[in-house]
Amino acid sequence: MNTSTQTVLNVKGVGKCYTKFNSVHHRLFSWMGLPVKPAYQYWANKDISFTVGQGEAIAIIGQNGAGKSTLLKMITGTVRPSVGEIAVNGRVSAMLELGLGFNAEFTGRQNAYMAGGLMGLSTAALDQLIPEIEAFAEIGDFFDQALRVYSSGMQARLAFAVATAVRPDILIVDEILSVGDSYFQHRSFERIRQFKEQGTSIILVTHGMGEVRSLCDRVILIDKGNILKQGAPDEVVDFYNAMIALKENERAQIEQSRDQQGWLKTKSGNGTATVKHLSLLPENSTEELAVAQVGQKLKLHCEVDVHGEIGELVFGVMLRDKQGSVIWGSNTWHTKLVQKDLQTGDKLVYTLPFECNLGPGSYSITTALTRGESHLDQNFEWSDNLLVFDVINVDKAVFIGNHWLDTTFEVAVHKHATLHSSTTQ
Repeated sequence: MNTSTQTVLNVKGVGKCYTKFNSVHHRLFSWMGLPVKPAYQYWANKDISFTVGQGEAIAIIGQNGAGKSTLLKMITGTVRPSVGEIAVNGRVSAMLELGLGFNAEFTGRQNAYMAGGLMGLSTAALDQLIPEIEAFAEIGDFFDQALRVYSSGMQARLAFAVATAVRPDILIVDEILSVGDSYFQHRSFERIRQFKEQGTSIILVTHGMGEVRSLCDRVILIDKGNILKQGAPDEVVDFYNAMIALKENERAQIEQSRDQQGWLKTKSGNGTATVKHLSLLPENSTEELAVAQVGQKLKLHCEVDVHGEIGELVFGVMLRDKQGSVIWGSNTWHTKLVQKDLQTGDKLVYTLPFECNLGPGSYSITTALTRGESHLDQNFEWSDNLLVFDVINVDKAVFIGNHWLDTTFEVAVHKHATLHSSTTQ
């Protein structure tokens, strides 16, 4: 983050401890400052420190129960931290729980007025904003019906429309958009992007790693209430994916490094099977390519070594662009080419022919060696961005985007007939 950017949020040494006492009297004595030993203590968060700059978007990720929601509640002031300080500079708009602050018996319109009032908006201001809120929510006649008849997706639409009716200094979103349909999710994230461009700081909690990669400047990974890692989106997201696999196999290790072109390489797994060599080749050649042409016929060549007994081996490939978005991915589980009963010393060669229907740019290949459909079953080796290559356009018409379509324009012109008359003298 640019250090010259104004800091809008400063979280310093924050922790939240939930304490259980043996009796109500013991709790009362504790409030009075008397030394009482609690029956049980649980730290939902501990020693959390980070800052957020104006216009910066950060994601807070982690598994369920990691402490993400508790942290957001402390930032918004609905929960007081047990230790530490939180300094907020600006107006905060938060969507933490579906229906939070809404009344099930009130209509959508009434709830919009009530929630807007809690946000500090006057009735006069809301009178001006309600038509826009109604239009953005797109729930039709339900806007004037009781909230109790709403689906979860309709509640999410209303909540987001109200929370973003006025651009805040800090916008906090906690998973609420995941219950909406894809159309509304697209519109919502487009509004979030516009807010970010206009200077709003974004704090996003989501399990959608594609959203994290495309929107966020920085990612904070929380595990068991503590910050485990924070940094660039690709670095933290890839580490998180590897960490999930690590939980399934204690012998697995995680290694990370960044190459000279800026691509982050993350490797995890227990090493029972490993990729010996991965290369990109022309269709009828053994000469390895670092640069491919748009439309060129290629093949991916992968050599795998086995270092132990494996009942089932699945080989997977994922193609990503420079922003980390997945272009394509599949594995031999889905194509029914699972290899079984492998022994130490066995070697396998996988070949994947394809046509390079990619736009000019830089791309990477991620490989996975697993036991089942995904690396969550058993991860022998997962290598993010193991192979990086560039694509250039040599002989195709100029186009934009990361996909090339083998097509051309067709045009038919129908000229308007003009009638001319002449007069003979």
